[in-house]
Amino acid sequence: MSTLILLGLLMRLPVLPLWVHPGDTLWVEIAATEESQVLGLMFRDTLPENHGMLFVYPEPRRLRFWMKNTLLPLDIAFADENGVIVDIQPMEPLSLEEHVSPVPVRYALEVNRGWFRRHGVQVGDTLKGPAILPP
Repeated sequence: MSTLILLGLLMRLPVLPLWVHPGDTLWVEIAATEESQVLGLMFRDTLPENHGMLFVYPEPRRLRFWMKNTLLPLDIAFADENGVIVDIQPMEPLSLEEHVSPVPVRYALEVNRGWFRRHGVQVGDTLKGPAILPP
């Protein structure tokens, strides 16, 4: 068993609510450590509807994501230090294509492909919740 798979089995990330629009609660695992950010959603074969992963960084930076060992089609939203979404990109399973934030950001939110569209979430909307820290 690979070290990453074993780490994923042992790692239990905190899960917190996140809102973009009132009434739409998204339950997100918080990836705030380097280990949890490296593993991300790799090796998972399901992600429940209205669930995702929020990557939290201590300060804004240009973020780069890829889908190596990620089996699910996902969308990623990049958000600035205030939680304002600055970009949304689709990501293909198992792809090594880089998905780069267009500007320095503090948050990246991964959800099932199409979740943002189904819930009317777009660039300019703001993420709200206990994991979105004041700048």
